[in-house]
Amino acid sequence: MSFIERYTSAAQDVILEGFKLVGVRYKLGGNSIDNGLDCSSFVQTVFKESIGAYLPRTAREQSQVGEQIDASQLKPGDLVFFNTMRRAFSHVGIYLGDNHFLHAPRAGSEVRVENMNSSYWMTRFNGARRIIEGQ
Repeated sequence: MSFIERYTSAAQDVILEGFKLVGVRYKLGGNSIDNGLDCSSFVQTVFKESIGAYLPRTAREQSQVGEQIDASQLKPGDLVFFNTMRRAFSHVGIYLGDNHFLHAPRAGSEVRVENMNSSYWMTRFNGARRIIEGQ
């Protein structure tokens, strides 16, 4: 089975849309591909453009939608949340599978894939939500 065949069609659409934005620069409060995106506007843009789902603007608000799931239940297209600013749900990304996620990390960087098994992300992980129904 290929990497892409593992996904449901909605999850596949989300993942492919997310990959289109790899390399877009991070901008705190940014909400356009041309001017830069922050983590939550990246997620918001991907879900809107791929499957027409309208998510709230902030990571904290996004942590309240969909179905709460355990890390052991993660599937591609799920949202993963991290405590990066000494407060819960201050960072969000899109889970890709195999412990990797796609996100807009911080000022001076750009949208990219990272490994959730790195010590930085492991110690900051604080939840996951399933937005795509039927996964």
